[in-house]
Amino acid sequence: MSEKFDLGIIGAGPAGYTAALHARNAGLSVVLFEKDKAGGVCLNRGCIPTKTILHSAELYEEMKNAQNLGFDIENLAVDYEKIAARKDSVVEKLRKGLELSLKNAGVKLVYTEAFPLDEHRINAGDNVYECKKILVATGAKPRELPNLKFDHKFILNSDDVLNLTKLPESILIIGSGAIGTEWARIFAAFDVSVTVVEMAEHLLPSADIEISKRLERIFKSKKIKFYTSTSVTGITGNNVELSNGEIITPDKILVAAGREPLAVNQINGLTYIGDACGNIQLAHFAIKQAIAEVTGIKFYENLVPSVVYGCPEIAWIGRREQDLQEGTYEKSVMLTSALGKSHCDNCTEGIIKILAKDNKIIGAHIISKEASALIQQILTAIQNNISIDKLKEICYAHPTYSEGIFESLFKL
Repeated sequence: MSEKFDLGIIGAGPAGYTAALHARNAGLSVVLFEKDKAGGVCLNRGCIPTKTILHSAELYEEMKNAQNLGFDIENLAVDYEKIAARKDSVVEKLRKGLELSLKNAGVKLVYTEAFPLDEHRINAGDNVYECKKILVATGAKPRELPNLKFDHKFILNSDDVLNLTKLPESILIIGSGAIGTEWARIFAAFDVSVTVVEMAEHLLPSADIEISKRLERIFKSKKIKFYTSTSVTGITGNNVELSNGEIITPDKILVAAGREPLAVNQINGLTYIGDACGNIQLAHFAIKQAIAEVTGIKFYENLVPSVVYGCPEIAWIGRREQDLQEGTYEKSVMLTSALGKSHCDNCTEGIIKILAKDNKIIGAHIISKEASALIQQILTAIQNNISIDKLKEICYAHPTYSEGIFESLFKL
C-alpha cells in the first residue's frame, strides 16, 4: 500500500524545504524527497560555502594592509586547507540545523531519488507515494560549454572549485556573472593570478552599464586581468587560445557560464519551482516562489534584487540606464567616498546610483559595502510606490552607508 500525503515535493533545496515548512505550518502532511543533501545547491555547493570562503579572502586582503589600520602583522600566510575545512564545517552545521527544523516540523524527509509518475504519484526507490499536489524543485546544474567540457581537474565547474584544498598559482575564469566575479575576487585576494574572459562587451553584463564599468576599474586596481567581447576558441594541453589571438596557460580553468535546470519529466498538472522552472536562478526567488505557491502570498517577480558579494558588494533592482530612453528619466550618482562611514571602514570604492521618473524610483544600482542591505531599502520604496518626496522625510542614522540613499534623493 502506498503512503498518502497532501503535498509531495521533489528536491530539498531552498524552494523545496521552504514549501515543506510552510505547508506543515498550514497543517498539511508533507513528504520531501532529496537524492543528495538537504539544502540543495545554495547551502551545499553555492551561496553558503562560497560566501564563507569569500569572508576569509576579504579578511586576508584587509590584513595585508593592516599597517594602515594600526596593526603590525608579521609572517602573514594563507592556509587554504583550513579555510576549506571551515567552509565544510559551516555547511554541515547549517545543514544539520535545516534537517532538525524539517524533522521538528513533521516533514517526512526521504533521502532517495524520486520521479513523478503522473499528477498525483511519485516513485521513490521501491515505493509509490500518493500526493494531492506535487511540487518539483529539482534545481539546476553547472552549464557546460561545447569546447570546455568539464574534466573536474583542469576544467572545473562551480561545484569543483569548492572542492579545492590547495590554491592554484593561476586561473582562467570563463564568464563574469555573479559566480565568475565572486571567484575572481576570492582568488585575487589570495594572490592567485586571475584572468577573466567575458563574451559580452562589459563585465557583469546583466548589471547597469555604469556598475559594469566601475567593476572593470576595481578589477584593474586588484590586478585582475580581463578580456571582454572575447571567447575561448581552442585548448591544446594547458594552452588556451582566445578569440582575440591571446594564448594563456593557466593552472586551472573555472567555467562560470551559469546553470541549467536538471532534466525531469514534464508532466501536465505538476508545478515547477526554483531553478527547475527555468526562470530567475536565485535562492531568494525560489524561496518566494515556494511561499507564494503554498500560502498564496504573492511577490513581484519583476522586483527581485540581484547581489554580487565581495568587497565592495554590488546590488541592483529595477530598471537599468541602458534600457531607458534618454530624456525620459532623472539620475543621481553618489560616490561612496563622500560618506564618512566608508572612510571609517577603509572601504571608499563605489557609487549609489538612483534612476527616477515622475517622483518615483524606477531603478537603483549600488557598489558599496553593505550594498546587499541598502538595496532592500530601495526595493521597499519601489514596491510600495513611495514617492521620493516622502522618502526625503525619513531620518537616516549617521554615520551609515544608508545616508548615501538619502543624499542621492536630494540630487533628483
